[in-house]
Amino acid sequence: MGNDPRWVPPGALVEVTQKAIHGRYLLRPSRDLVEVYNGVLIRAAQRYAVEVCAFTCLSNHSHMLLLPEDCEALSAFMAYFAGNVAKEIGRLHDWRQKLFGRRYSHVVLSDEPEAQELRLRYLLSNGCKEGLVKRPEDWPGPSSTEALLTGRTVRGVWFNRSAEYEARRRNRSFGKYEFAEVYELELAPIPAWAHLSLEERRATVHDMVREITAEARVQAEKTGRPPLGVRRILRQDPHGKPAQTPSSPKPIVHAVSRRVRRSMKIEFYVFRRAYREASEALRAGDFGVEFPPGSHRPRLPFVTGMPPPSPS
Repeated sequence: MGNDPRWVPPGALVEVTQKAIHGRYLLRPSRDLVEVYNGVLIRAAQRYAVEVCAFTCLSNHSHMLLLPEDCEALSAFMAYFAGNVAKEIGRLHDWRQKLFGRRYSHVVLSDEPEAQELRLRYLLSNGCKEGLVKRPEDWPGPSSTEALLTGRTVRGVWFNRSAEYEARRRNRSFGKYEFAEVYELELAPIPAWAHLSLEERRATVHDMVREITAEARVQAEKTGRPPLGVRRILRQDPHGKPAQTPSSPKPIVHAVSRRVRRSMKIEFYVFRRAYREASEALRAGDFGVEFPPGSHRPRLPFVTGMPPPSPS
């Protein structure tokens, strides 16, 4: 069976996960990685109708909490982001294969405040729960933790590689940042916090970070294993990979109450059936078929010999 169709209900918060191919440490933190990762992320958010609520990028996978306008916007955003990040990683680590092992995974969140706060807390805990750093704010890679704690914007750098190529073609020397532009992004609050002030959101994040730090300390004492530490993280071989890469089945939705989870699953199953029926009609030649709201209409394959479109 193929992949399930993309489903983004109007106004829904979604969690997007991407994993590096083979679990390799190709996203290993560095100053250069933070610059280009943030720059591509911000540029993608500005080009497409997607708001960024939170993000974190570990050495071999990343998570984002996004508010896309619709499924089409999410797809375009991720295509632009993943493609450009992959090119930058290739330059940083001399990696000529693809960066991500498979298509991105996204899960729709319910509008329950508890569900959204739990997923935000999960993003903040990345780096601590794996025993890598003592505190969420210690993670040296791309992360929204500092911005969420301070209320400041996220900064990144977009490098105009086309301009650099043209300069090299003309045998012109140039500095690293000559064709670069600094981008800034103000994080959007998760929908459950839309009514809160910036200071109230910051205070709640501070509480979450303190709890995560305390839990990480207890876990380290319990296992007798101190955190790996920033220095050792920065020395990881980006082409290396862990002996085992843990995986778990992706949930259909993130919800707290059983009632809400069941309701959202039924909504998805109805959507999936409608989408597949529309896809079958499209393959049968019904080019005017309507796809269900919240879906990404598939693109038709190129077929030779088709008559040109009639002039409008």
